[in-house]
Amino acid sequence: MLMLVPLLLLLSALDPGSARVSCGPGQKACDPRRRRDAGGRGGVYEHLGGAPRRRKLYCATKYHLQIHPNGKIDGSLEENNPYSIMEITAVDVGVVAIKGLFSSRFLAMNDKGRLYASETFTRECEFVERIHELGYNTYASRHHSTEQPLPTGGAAGSRRRASAKRQWYVSINGKGRPRRGFKTRSTDKASLFLPRVLAHKDHEMVRRLRESQSAHHTHQHGGGRQRRRRQHRSRKGKEPRALD
Repeated sequence: MLMLVPLLLLLSALDPGSARVSCGPGQKACDPRRRRDAGGRGGVYEHLGGAPRRRKLYCATKYHLQIHPNGKIDGSLEENNPYSIMEITAVDVGVVAIKGLFSSRFLAMNDKGRLYASETFTRECEFVERIHELGYNTYASRHHSTEQPLPTGGAAGSRRRASAKRQWYVSINGKGRPRRGFKTRSTDKASLFLPRVLAHKDHEMVRRLRESQSAHHTHQHGGGRQRRRRQHRSRKGKEPRALD
């Protein structure tokens, strides 16, 4: 019996599974999976593939980014503008898609550096999200940037030159107008956005939008059923009666 106790202790120490799931002293519950740090390194990335975040992107130039149904992108000084309510969805690690909730269009940047609103999600709708000081974020195009050659310290006759990408950022200037991507910097005030949580009035607008969409859907389907019933009755009335 005395020999079994050291043997059990030795087996528990050699078992790698027991070390992974063990919790610290005083902890009621713990998760054995490693968490990712700010750089995305580690085990589980919590927000990836989750529900869209509803936010208002407040630029450091004091404008709210807004997406119009006609495809226009600009900034608004209004606090409760429905076109400034966004849905931010993670499509990859550190990459998001930004959609206007009331316009149903995606924020996009083309190869000329111009911002526009896309009806469908494309590769131009992907933006790299980075967190900066004081809670401000930057949103850079994932697929469009400027190639800049770097100075080389090798021989003068070398034909191969190193290059670096200068990213193109979503930017709203001091007049509420979008700037071309190749004219932006990550340190510009126009490129810094604060994701604001929706206020009470914003939630009310979202609720009314959902109710109107639900009522429109119900009316559309209900009207279709009524039309089919009327057509069926009219066809029955036009059928010739059998002769006695």
